Amino acid sequence: MGIDWGIDQTWTLFLDRDGVINERIMGGYVLDKSQFRFKEGAIESLGKLTNKFCHVFVVTNQQGVGLENMSEIELNEIHLHMTEQIHSNGGKISKVFSATELKNEQSQMRKPKSKMALMAQKEFPEVNFEKSIMVGDTDSDILFGKKLGMKTVLILTEEKTSEKPDIIVNSLHELNNLI
Repeated sequence: MGIDWGIDQTWTLFLDRDGVINERIMGGYVLDKSQFRFKEGAIESLGKLTNKFCHVFVVTNQQGVGLENMSEIELNEIHLHMTEQIHSNGGKISKVFSATELKNEQSQMRKPKSKMALMAQKEFPEVNFEKSIMVGDTDSDILFGKKLGMKTVLILTEEKTSEKPDIIVNSLHELNNLI
């Protein structure tokens, strides 16, 4: 079984981070690169999956910075570690966008708001949201994609969700096999 969305090198992939790429710390935060653990099979799957797309962006809500549990520098170190590991395994990440504000602030960056995707499109004008896929594990991820007209993929985790995505998978490996 596969999906036939006509995916080619003109498409863009948007990925949430925690729960999709790495193990999510439920009720907590990945505060430094020593706590960053790729989900089983994720790094190998990203090596294959990301090369099917023109651009791959990580769009992640990271209120640990807003809570002052970590600094922007520490967050950037985590993301550098992540992207280097993905690149060394044959994958690619065009850019990482992080929303570091608190949930209760009037943030335009935090998903499900669209600002991170609009910033990606401004920097990379060839990004077409109708030829984009958002992969996440929360309702805010799926809403983010839907608001922009993207295809949406939910990766099942401990997180309870109610938004209906286009497809549901257990892992990036399973998504790669469908595409």
